[in-house]
Amino acid sequence: MKILPVIILCFATLNLPAQTQSETARKMEKAGFTNIQSIAPDIQVSLMYARADNFTGKILYTDLREAYLHPKAAKALAKAQRILKQSHPDLSLKVYDAARPMHIQQRMWNVVAGTPKAVYVSNPKNGGGLHNYGMAVDLTLCDAQGDTLPMGTVIDYLGTYAHITREEEWVRKGVLTAEAKRNRELLRSVMRQAGFRPLNTEWWHFNFISRAEAKAHYKPIP
Repeated sequence: MKILPVIILCFATLNLPAQTQSETARKMEKAGFTNIQSIAPDIQVSLMYARADNFTGKILYTDLREAYLHPKAAKALAKAQRILKQSHPDLSLKVYDAARPMHIQQRMWNVVAGTPKAVYVSNPKNGGGLHNYGMAVDLTLCDAQGDTLPMGTVIDYLGTYAHITREEEWVRKGVLTAEAKRNRELLRSVMRQAGFRPLNTEWWHFNFISRAEAKAHYKPIP
């Protein structure tokens, strides 16, 4: 019986290219901002302005999916995640917005200018807000599966039910559950311990420094 030679074919391993970094992300890093997941990879990120389900009804971040902050604020946010994990290992911070270019701020302002909702959006002509310096973050709490905890309103709700100064009243009136109030309080506790300050009108918004300090020492993101 004739034995046929066995031919073994060797295929070179294919090196697939890494995901291309977006132009906006490159600009953020070039300007010195930190991708928060580079120092706290267990923080969840789901940018709400990369989707249309926000108060503008439009996609504002066409090429940005990462959350960037000024290095000082990013370091503090990583600390907040560690504090949360110490007391609630099954929970995580989930970021919905962080550093925001001023031209995006202008698009947001255009939606509310001249309406009662304008009080909830910083006017670019006045220097914008701390998001525009990478010194503010919008976030919530989520479980191990990434599902957000009840907070009484969705993030980006422009109305009094989101005000942290009236939570006792909302619980009494039945528009905010006791569970949602406790979740808000837990979020505020870990963020305050890490050096952030809550915003009275938005339970999800936290500032790392004051506007005066930002304008005096830092440059806004164009």
